[in-house]
Formats: sequence, structure tokens, C-alpha cells
Amino acid sequence: MKNNIRVERAILRMTQAQLAERIGVSRQTINAIEAAKYVPSTVLALKMSVIFGKPVNEFFQLEEDD
Repeated sequence: MKNNIRVERAILRMTQAQLAERIGVSRQTINAIEAAKYVPSTVLALKMSVIFGKPVNEFFQLEEDD
């Protein structure tokens, strides 16, 4: 799964640490999500959706091999 979390954070001028604090995870978790090394739970994805003000499928996209 690919994502554009980094872009969405930049639009809001938000650091990884700030996003992590708002959704209740570590900064390392945000880093792993952005690097596509970790797929977040539905709850985390929905929390990001609220923060970014966009549907989940606008910042997470399935790839052919998913």
C-alpha cells in the first residue's frame, strides 16, 4: 500500500511528532507508515482522515500486489 501522508502533513505544516501526538502513537510509527513499512489500523487511518479532512482513500492507495 502506498500513501501520501508526508504530503498531507506538509499541507498542514505538521511534524511527524505533532501528527503522532494527535492520533496517539509514536513519531516512529508515523515514520514507518510514511515509509510503507507499517500498515496502520483502521482506527489510526480514520483518525488521520479526521485530521486531514479527507477520506482515507485520498491518502492511502492499494497497489496491484496488495
